[in-house]
Amino acid sequence: MARLAAGFLPSVVSEVTIAILIGLVVGRLPAVRSVALQPGLRVAAERFLRFGIVLLGAKLSVQQIAGIGLPAAAIIAATMIAALVVVLGLSRLAAVDGRLAVLLAVGAAVCGNSAVVATSPVIGARPRDTAYAIATVTLFGTIAVFAYPLIGHAAGLGDAVFGLWSGIAINDTSQVVAASSAYSAGAFEVATVVKLIRNALMAPLLLGIAWAWHRRTGEAGDTRAGLRRAVPLFVLGFLVLSALRSVGAIDAGLAASLEGVARALILVALAAVGLNVRLEDLRAVGPKPLLVGLGGAQIIGVATILAITMFSLANGLVVGG
Repeated sequence: MARLAAGFLPSVVSEVTIAILIGLVVGRLPAVRSVALQPGLRVAAERFLRFGIVLLGAKLSVQQIAGIGLPAAAIIAATMIAALVVVLGLSRLAAVDGRLAVLLAVGAAVCGNSAVVATSPVIGARPRDTAYAIATVTLFGTIAVFAYPLIGHAAGLGDAVFGLWSGIAINDTSQVVAASSAYSAGAFEVATVVKLIRNALMAPLLLGIAWAWHRRTGEAGDTRAGLRRAVPLFVLGFLVLSALRSVGAIDAGLAASLEGVARALILVALAAVGLNVRLEDLRAVGPKPLLVGLGGAQIIGVATILAITMFSLANGLVVGG
């Protein structure tokens, strides 16, 4: 349905955007909101997306991944640290509880909801804090899915620059995939690699958070449980298929077929993401975390695109499309 509708709309409105919008609208129907459907929606939103990303590894060789990731590694690390500092600073100004502040910060800096869930046991967060942080990440990430491609087209950003921007500045993996694939295939490839690098950095960052939290509060959370959730196995799967592609075990024809399957899985997953959005959860967050999320999203988005523009000019990347 999303692909059919996309054929009748301007090119800036992609099938991905339509799939999420359909999910948002259909998700308001009482039958879809049934508790019985929730496990299936979670499988579609999480496992389909991750499996689709794994299959995309067949398209990119290790050399291509290194060509994207290595030059951008410094800016990825710098912006992750900056995002942590910015959101923690805003949380302190807004007098947000310490545990919730940490969850908001890791959600913005690392990989959205996955980082929030992995960090929660490490700092002994309350279920309410975890739910609030996830709702905030979901809200501003969903806004970014629609806003970033529009801003990128209006600014005439090149594919590589937009891929870097969306891969670094947008929170959750599903949201990065949605925004970048809505922009262009080239932006999608760059953003996927950048986001997987961020995901891979979650485990070492979690160890740092555990150490800092214990030093600050004297409390020791369940770091082992957090690390189990922080190890992104789908990143490993992506790299395995990429390695097979590099040594010729996967030829161009098979890679193209796997890419088609991957894109279909991702489209289904992103429609399920729209179905899973609950407006009542967002209303329950309250003003302070939302203000922190809003301020953090704006500062991180602007600072990241400025840093990427300078990085791109210094490294000969095309800033404009």
